[in-house]
Amino acid sequence: MRNIKIVIEYDGSDFVGWQRQAAGRSVQEEIETVLRTITEEYVIVTGSGRTDAGVHARGQVANFKIESPIDVEDLRRALNGLLPDEIVVHSAAEVDETFSSRYSARERTYKYYIGRNPTAVNRKFCWQLFYPLDVKLMNTASGLIVNTKNFQSFSKVNTGVDNFLCTIFEARWDEPSSGSLVFTIRANRFLHGMVRTLVGTIVDVGREYISLDEFKAIIDAKDRRKAGMAAPPQGLFLEEVLY
Repeated sequence: MRNIKIVIEYDGSDFVGWQRQAAGRSVQEEIETVLRTITEEYVIVTGSGRTDAGVHARGQVANFKIESPIDVEDLRRALNGLLPDEIVVHSAAEVDETFSSRYSARERTYKYYIGRNPTAVNRKFCWQLFYPLDVKLMNTASGLIVNTKNFQSFSKVNTGVDNFLCTIFEARWDEPSSGSLVFTIRANRFLHGMVRTLVGTIVDVGREYISLDEFKAIIDAKDRRKAGMAAPPQGLFLEEVLY
């Protein structure tokens, strides 16, 4: 049995998320369906993380096991020829049988995009947000989450997770232009809904709806009800997974 690793880009706008679900299109199911056509095998694809409905990826990593002797580059080309336009496989490689896209990952990087000016073309790829924001204050708040902490306040409830500790290596806001903001966050793991809830809560700091002391108290509370709203999904991108 061969273990194949692929790196995938997708526009999540019209998907129910990465994970296969009873109703609606998922990225996982689209890839599995095409792989079964190519290999004539029942293939299960495991992703590095389960992005929600409307969330995008530039560097999602997945792996699956097949018996087919097909060359990996031929496999990549076949996938791209049959997958819908919203999904592109950038690379394919045969890896050790112990490799798991989910459990072998050392760190993941997400980016969240905020548009400060009205946009038609990019409306599916950013949160359009027009009130004033103190970016310096937002970066100060972001510095408070770097390190190993309990992030239960920023996790969706009833996810079945009993470990809320995550190590954040980097969290910062950049202004690549006068009309945009980009939040970059890099960590060993993320909880379900964590990045979007962090963004929504830090934006509350930036618009001075809550203070830095209140933000610290939210972290310490370990209570999702204390945090702000989750930012909309369309601004979030899974950028990279490292092993």
